[in-house]
Amino acid sequence: MFVRSPYHEYFEPSDTAQSRALLASISASARAANQDDARMLASIAELFELRRHERGEREDWAVDTWAAVGSEVSAALRIRLGKAGSYMTYGLAMRQLPEVAAVFIAGDIDMQMFQTVVFRTGLITDEAVLAEVDRKLAARAARWPAMTDGKLASEIDRIVIKHDPDAVRRRRSRAADREVIVGDDMEGCTEVIARLFSTDAQAFDQRLDVLAKTVCDGDPRTFEQRRADAYGALAARADRLACQCGDPNCPAADKPVPGPVVIHVVAEEATLQGRSDNPGYVLGTDALIPGELLIELAKQARLSPLIHPADLSPESGYRPSRALAEFVRARDLTCRGPGCDKPATQCDLDHTIPHPYGPTHAGNLKCLCRRCHLLKTFWGWRDRQLADGTIIWTLPGGQTYVTTPGSAVLFPALMAPTPAPSGRQVAESSGERTVKMPRRKTTRAQNRAKYITAERCRNRTERRVRHGVLLGSKPPANDPDPPPF
Repeated sequence: MFVRSPYHEYFEPSDTAQSRALLASISASARAANQDDARMLASIAELFELRRHERGEREDWAVDTWAAVGSEVSAALRIRLGKAGSYMTYGLAMRQLPEVAAVFIAGDIDMQMFQTVVFRTGLITDEAVLAEVDRKLAARAARWPAMTDGKLASEIDRIVIKHDPDAVRRRRSRAADREVIVGDDMEGCTEVIARLFSTDAQAFDQRLDVLAKTVCDGDPRTFEQRRADAYGALAARADRLACQCGDPNCPAADKPVPGPVVIHVVAEEATLQGRSDNPGYVLGTDALIPGELLIELAKQARLSPLIHPADLSPESGYRPSRALAEFVRARDLTCRGPGCDKPATQCDLDHTIPHPYGPTHAGNLKCLCRRCHLLKTFWGWRDRQLADGTIIWTLPGGQTYVTTPGSAVLFPALMAPTPAPSGRQVAESSGERTVKMPRRKTTRAQNRAKYITAERCRNRTERRVRHGVLLGSKPPANDPDPPPF
């Protein structure tokens, strides 16, 4: 039985009728909004089919049936004609992707996800292939967490590439069009735009982070400004960023020189040997690397085989070995918390059943970002891990969510069962109680107050300059903005 120490912080959210009702209301409202969007698109498509039945396509008309119906929709919804045309496209796509459309109509996915699915599958021409992709997307889409557009596109591409590699959007052309553009000077600053291989971009991004952290806490620049300055430091081949704290005894000088940045790519051996076109996966970016590019990258990379720990005994210590950690990150690819897709390289390796009650074993380890880890530790999130890496979550309000390892589509062999040996009985997997909740240096309210104060000060200064008023002098009698501004 796990005993909670009174000396450690912990907060168990209330599980009351009111909290359950609020969560149910939030979920119901979101579902209803999704259903309304789906019904709207379906009605627009039905209107187009009705008009086409009445008039025909009129393809050779300057204003054809498409444009005419688009104008009707534009007027009815008070939107631009181009947007009305997009709605017609997505509405008609619901008939081409009936399985995904059913998930949309049920309210399980939103408009953005459906639109992304339509675009990413738009190059599939074989009806049988499209039907199979539609079926597999429908089975997974409702369980995908909220993601950025790029990460959502990668999830869809993983399925598309398995069935029709030629239908994957813009992978090959973007690689051929990689370039760096240095813009014109704009008041002492210049915009730089680059398109790189995903591995090079990840290395560049990490190097900027590393250099930005080589200054001391007294440096007055924001982290984003330090990243921008690190760009110039890289060009000058500097191994650290010059600190601007002004202290002659700045402690940043004693920090060790940053080591090299390492990028990890998970790929099948068959792809590297040219026997398969399956893409690779860049840990940390959620980016896919086409097979033909993997072969080129492999020529200059150090290859390390991934060891599947299916038959291995638990490790004795709390921290997993390097080999075990690499396997868990390659299996999970991202954070395993519900609604989170933080890259596995930025996650903790969490014991589902806390150590030492649970073993240090692949069947009891998963990737959790720091936020999700703290939610489990301090906010009453409960988790149960299956032998194939599937995690079943139960949240304080009683909701249940299931997350599957990110390798399920690309590298299904990594999901081969790794049953964890049974350990000591624990009443609930309630996290590690020997740590305290990290504290913010400043609260959200303080950050907002600081932001508002800075904006007001900037506005006041600019207004005084416009009015020709020197700082420190009295404003004219007819000043339209007297204090306190």
